Amino acid sequence: MNIQTLTLFFLWCTIMNGILLALWSGAFIFVPDLVYRTQSRWFSITRDSFDLIFYGFLGFFKIVFLVFNVVPLLALLIIG
Repeated sequence: MNIQTLTLFFLWCTIMNGILLALWSGAFIFVPDLVYRTQSRWFSITRDSFDLIFYGFLGFFKIVFLVFNVVPLLALLIIG
């Protein structure tokens, strides 16, 4: 496996996970009531707890996205 293949792999991982992060953030910003109603059908949870959990997972995903997608891509672009 060469650097170009790894760079392409991390580029596509970054693009796909970036789109997922953008969609998830958009759902949290623009239609939080719809997401809450959908999830509250399956789980008995208060709105405050739901917002806290949703925001926490969004932050966790953002950190994982940066550490495991963007940083390796940037490192490969620098050394490539």
